[in-house]
Amino acid sequence: MSEPVNRKADPASAEKETVHNRITVLRAERGVSRRDLAAALGVHYQTVGYLERGEYSPSLHLALRIAEYFEVPVEVVFSLKPFPRIGGTS
Repeated sequence: MSEPVNRKADPASAEKETVHNRITVLRAERGVSRRDLAAALGVHYQTVGYLERGEYSPSLHLALRIAEYFEVPVEVVFSLKPFPRIGGTS
């Protein structure tokens, strides 16, 4: 019999699981409402809100569809690290 694997919680694991996104910025640049984006993606408009606020991480399939909708590479929309602030000073 195999022994159970001892998995210790990584203190940074919650941070590593956060997926940051630019959906709000992309929608604003293109004048697209949450409802319009949701309809195009086939999801509920509240799902778009959850994504934008980081309350929900998309499936790979949904992430690719969002990137395709905005006609940008997926890494323009999503990142494991926070995006730099636009117009901020360094």
